[in-house]
Amino acid sequence: MSKKNKPNPFKLIAKVLMKIVLWFLAITFAWVLLYKFINPPVTYLMLQRGFEKQWEGKSWKLQKRWKNYDEISNNLKKATIAGEDARFMVHNGFDFKAMERAFERNKSGKKLRGGSTISQQTAKNVFLWGGRSYLRKGFEAYFTVLIELLWSKQRILEIYLNVIETGDGMYGVQVATQTYYGTGCQSLSKAKAALLIACLPNPRRWNPAQPTPYIYHRQYLILRNMRNLSRVRL
Repeated sequence: MSKKNKPNPFKLIAKVLMKIVLWFLAITFAWVLLYKFINPPVTYLMLQRGFEKQWEGKSWKLQKRWKNYDEISNNLKKATIAGEDARFMVHNGFDFKAMERAFERNKSGKKLRGGSTISQQTAKNVFLWGGRSYLRKGFEAYFTVLIELLWSKQRILEIYLNVIETGDGMYGVQVATQTYYGTGCQSLSKAKAALLIACLPNPRRWNPAQPTPYIYHRQYLILRNMRNLSRVRL
């Protein structure tokens, strides 16, 4: 076979890689678009926690109950934004100012803090696995762009509040409010909403039924930030 007729291995590899990339883009785009209309049935974290419990010899536990956006208290929505991502309604998925503040704080040796937005956390919770690798962070950024492009802010917040871990084997605010307050998430006071959100950084360690002084302090900060959101349309 002459050199002219020999297949170029680099071209073949490039073609294969191009097909893989195109299929990845098509599948992930369709996946995100599907969740614009259909609620995610389960997440990686839910399965991971369940298998961890079985590995420890405990029974499987996965409690969740979906609530539509309009069925969730506005106080809870505002507390979430105030406590997790103050610029959620105006940014495009990334809050670079918050990232910079988090970087400076962590560099100074203070308590580690992330700068992830609600959109980024939703992308991670719904489509990805846990961990801090650069690969996962890259996928997180990609899915964040997609959900900001295809979903409304209301849909992002709705999904976030329904899949977020809120306790041991508990996911979503409806299960949390029923467990801790004996009521649904439709009508919560500002104080109870802020107390619940204050526990989200580590919901298996903290819970609003037994708040620590630190959680009360976080509640105070969230309530203070909620006042700045009085004119925000949800």
